[in-house]
Amino acid sequence: MADNPTKGLADVVAASTALSDIDGKAGRLFYRGYDIHDLAGRTSFEETAHLLQHGTLPTRKQLADYGAELVRGRALGDLVQANIAEIAEKQAPMEALRTLVSLAGAEDADKDSNAADANLRKAARLTAQQPLLVARYHGARTGVTPREADPSMSIAANFLMQITGQDPDPRAVEIFDACLVLHADHTMNASTFAARVCAATLSDMHSAIVAAIGTLKGPLHGGANEQVMRTLESIPAGGVAAAVREKLSRGEKIMGFGHRVYKTEDPRATHLRKMSRELSEASGDDTYYRMSKEMEEVVFAEKGLYPNVDFYAATVYHYLGIPTDLFTPVFSVSRMSGWTAHVIEQHADNRLIRPDSEYIGERDQKWTPIDER
Repeated sequence: MADNPTKGLADVVAASTALSDIDGKAGRLFYRGYDIHDLAGRTSFEETAHLLQHGTLPTRKQLADYGAELVRGRALGDLVQANIAEIAEKQAPMEALRTLVSLAGAEDADKDSNAADANLRKAARLTAQQPLLVARYHGARTGVTPREADPSMSIAANFLMQITGQDPDPRAVEIFDACLVLHADHTMNASTFAARVCAATLSDMHSAIVAAIGTLKGPLHGGANEQVMRTLESIPAGGVAAAVREKLSRGEKIMGFGHRVYKTEDPRATHLRKMSRELSEASGDDTYYRMSKEMEEVVFAEKGLYPNVDFYAATVYHYLGIPTDLFTPVFSVSRMSGWTAHVIEQHADNRLIRPDSEYIGERDQKWTPIDER
């Protein structure tokens, strides 16, 4: 069989989009033409979600109106609330979110419409509900009811408050808000592609988002940040270099390094490294940050690989007090803004996504009756 240069759809343009763009050689990421370095830490997650879903950075009035829509859309339906405890008992985090979003779709007022205005309303509700679903799931499995969301607080502040049970430090909120901005969209990644394939059949937004969550659940897409933290926790503080070299000698992959698109450092990692250092110093225990830095240096020396967005996100989330198995669900909290924007874009200029395939099986086989096989 000949090598297939497009296996995994590598370098195949699957859709046109105005939402995000990557310059892999220069290590740059753009949301609707804005460099991520200009947005992260300067533009709130709510502003970024508006940018992706509505097409513009909002004015103060537009942001206030959008914020009010998010507050209204945060309320969970009876079906979700009635089942969340049992779901938390029986399903792991990403499985639970897949189920809960599907249940939320059953009660959405616009569930039967793919019209532009209906999609925008659903996008706002999904963006508002996702952090609450994660917090409520965590509360159900731990037996601790999260504090009620404060309508005067941002998505980032409310989430940290509900997950930790404490009033969040203002600087921690700023850092987490920047994390949400950094993860909001990333061109035609696997989960976004899955959402667009589903939407291209003219299925509804909630179905497309369920497809995206199911795709993000896979360890080759989501989950790398969790695995980074698990790796750090499994290594003695003074044994990073030896552990990394041993893994590499066995042909094992070091999670959180390398990227299919970036040929230099992932621009998101640049911000997350700084955040990890700041949070580690503020915590009074910078062990995991120092271990991460050493791991970064060893992997680059041995393999020439740069850290990607998942690597330092792990320690940032750890220092913020987020449980390790919720790292990927947190990713979905942020990416919901991008997924929904892609569904809106797909529905606005739709064509069924139906790639071809290369058949590699047998041909012209002779059929025989079952008793003669």
